[in-house]
Amino acid sequence: MSRNNQPKMPPSFATLVQTYFTEHLTQQRALSPRTIATYRDAFILFLDFVEVHLGKSPVALTLADITPEVIMAFLDHLERQRHNSVRSRNARLVALRSFLKFAAHRDVSSLKVIERALGVPVKRFERPMLGFLSREEVLAVIGAPDGTWVSQRDHVLFLLLYNSGARVSEIIGVKVSEVVLDDGAACIHLHGKGRKQRSVPLWRSTVKAIRTWLRRNPQFDAASALLPNRHGHAMTRTNVAQRLTLAVEAATTTHPDLAKRRVSPHTIRHTTAMHLLQAGVDISVIALWLGHESPATTHHYVEADLAMKERALARLQAPEVKIHRYRPPDSLIDFLRTL
Repeated sequence: MSRNNQPKMPPSFATLVQTYFTEHLTQQRALSPRTIATYRDAFILFLDFVEVHLGKSPVALTLADITPEVIMAFLDHLERQRHNSVRSRNARLVALRSFLKFAAHRDVSSLKVIERALGVPVKRFERPMLGFLSREEVLAVIGAPDGTWVSQRDHVLFLLLYNSGARVSEIIGVKVSEVVLDDGAACIHLHGKGRKQRSVPLWRSTVKAIRTWLRRNPQFDAASALLPNRHGHAMTRTNVAQRLTLAVEAATTTHPDLAKRRVSPHTIRHTTAMHLLQAGVDISVIALWLGHESPATTHHYVEADLAMKERALARLQAPEVKIHRYRPPDSLIDFLRTL
């Protein structure tokens, strides 16, 4: 056989991983940097585990080494040793499965191996009931600014979170130019998951608070973070969570029950969704408002709202007729007893 007719060698595992991240995710699928970073972290954890579990360095691995048994051992390691939630465990598995599907197109000779590995299922889990605050509680958390720079910023932060129902990552990424304060058209432009953009209208109270905030910070330009930290940089998730914890502690003076609850920035997002639902807003509109990719995600709010279920039950007329048990004739009883 001539050199030109020799079968082409399949790419190595290391080459597949590099091509997957540098070409497939970034150029072909055009995923967001945040999503790519999540997949990268999953791979680092997996390769570190496999190196210990199999005694092989990452560059020496082959697709044949990625067996269902190895994947299951890795997932078990995540839950038992790293104390990952089932949701996080499943997210790591999704990253591995995405790579394996990519590899199947680049190395046809490993199709059987990959097919077995893809057979590892995601783990089912019970979704916890969504926690949310009452209107009185969330207004107490938002509070009123005391005149200091930090207090005024936090007031705008929590007001925007409640008004928009945005994720923390969306709010801390907002630039001054992405807030429209014109009368009758006031809104905020948010950059959601998967580079999706949406606009959410603003209440007059929110517009007033933002205008006051911008007057206090004349040094802001269009590219400035709307809600910076003391050093002028965008706030971090941790920073927002810490400020919210302090706000909740302050609100316990008027709402002591808040001290018994865990209130995170995502709780504010749930609260917005529940209050929209209770106000009679159509669930499809709420899905657009929150930037949900699937309407099924929004349906969880319907499941969580006991008050809505009680109102639905009240529309049903309770049966007044007493139900009598069926008593068969004696001949039937006799027949059954002889069986």
